[in-house]
Amino acid sequence: QVHVAESGGGSVRPGGSLRLSCVASRSLDYYTIGWFRQRPGKEREGVVCWSTNDGMTYYDDSVKGRFTISRDKAESTAYLEMNNLKPEDSGDYYCAADVWGAQAMCLMTEGLKWGQGTQVTVDA
Repeated sequence: QVHVAESGGGSVRPGGSLRLSCVASRSLDYYTIGWFRQRPGKEREGVVCWSTNDGMTYYDDSVKGRFTISRDKAESTAYLEMNNLKPEDSGDYYCAADVWGAQAMCLMTEGLKWGQGTQVTVDA
């Protein structure tokens, strides 16, 4: 299992940007990296998942064109670049790394090893 730790959350105004980081306990080669969020009163949901194995990326419709996933291979760190943030993006964000395909992983609500999360607040 890959252990991860998220950071980079904060408070921004609508239209602002944030970059979240996910530091992994080992190389992320051959893993699928996923970013998830849990909005107040809702279940955790996958927003972006990227398979480093086949290059496939799954984006939830709500974040397409605004969120981008990337990684620093040498640092075993994944990033989530979030632009044009909206109030409905507010929530706790988590990352995970596993061997599922990109879409399959993003549809999982349990069974993954998430970190402690980082909070994002988008508010005027």
